[in-house]
Amino acid sequence: MPDEPLLELVDLVTTYRLRRAEVHAVAGVSLSVGAGETVGLVGESGCGKSTIARTIVGLVKPSAGQVLFEGRDLATLPARELRRLRQEIQLVFQDPYASLNPRMTVAALLKEAWRIHPGIVPRRDWDAEVRDLLARVGLRPEHADRYPHQFSGGQRQRISIARALTVRPRLIVCDEAVSALDVSVRAQILNLLQELQRDLGVAYLFISHDLGVVHHLCDRVAVMYLGKIAEIGPKAEIYQRPAHPYTQALLSAAPAVDDWRDVDRAEIVLTGDVPSPLAPPSGCRFRTRCFKAEDRCATEEPALLDRGGGHPVACHFANSTTVPATPH
Repeated sequence: MPDEPLLELVDLVTTYRLRRAEVHAVAGVSLSVGAGETVGLVGESGCGKSTIARTIVGLVKPSAGQVLFEGRDLATLPARELRRLRQEIQLVFQDPYASLNPRMTVAALLKEAWRIHPGIVPRRDWDAEVRDLLARVGLRPEHADRYPHQFSGGQRQRISIARALTVRPRLIVCDEAVSALDVSVRAQILNLLQELQRDLGVAYLFISHDLGVVHHLCDRVAVMYLGKIAEIGPKAEIYQRPAHPYTQALLSAAPAVDDWRDVDRAEIVLTGDVPSPLAPPSGCRFRTRCFKAEDRCATEEPALLDRGGGHPVACHFANSTTVPATPH
């Protein structure tokens, strides 16, 4: 990984204001993505993964912290420079049908980016560029004149990826980009993303709840719980030697169909529900469901530090040893 990351989140906080309360959907997250790297972000629904994606691309404004791209703080850039830099960060949504204008043909959807960001492709070359983009994502030239409702879910996601590529980004944030697809189609899209990375050198922040998909695609993995990073490290470290109790529980619950799954790993059944982000627990946010929790966990929030396992973990009692089959 390069010394200066392509994307860096520094103590990022994103808050949603309700009528009588505030929800800290992202509560101090630090994360980086290097040029040409794929970083996976996993965690339960509602933990703040999609909020991070929307904050990175500017759909949501951060309440505190920084979003740095090549060392530049997006919040402090002049409008013209920010507009140019936005070309280099694109987002692929979970539901391609909802993110594609149903009144526009595929060609119009792709050309729209060049109207908004002139100078990327000369106007005389637009039609040829559309054909090239469609071929790159596995679609045919005649698809350019069709509308989103005329395609399957996998084809629509290919169109979404082609639209992201129109502005030649260096980073693509994939927010559950394959979770709504059939298994066979999912594999095709994952292979497409890998081909694009190999050919174009694009980096990915890949958000998913599917541990098998993340293992297949990603170089590093960050595990998120209730607005914070619980553990982050190289893929092999996270999957073979998970040190946070939450990561251990996630991996133990995954179907035993992947070569990374240790069949001898004890099953962990977490009790209770995920606490509300309106009123997170004191100290460690995972303590109300943790089989290792002690009194210290209620009063002292663990920092995200390397505690001897080779990758940072936010747990006072982090270790990669065998865990009990049932929490106490």
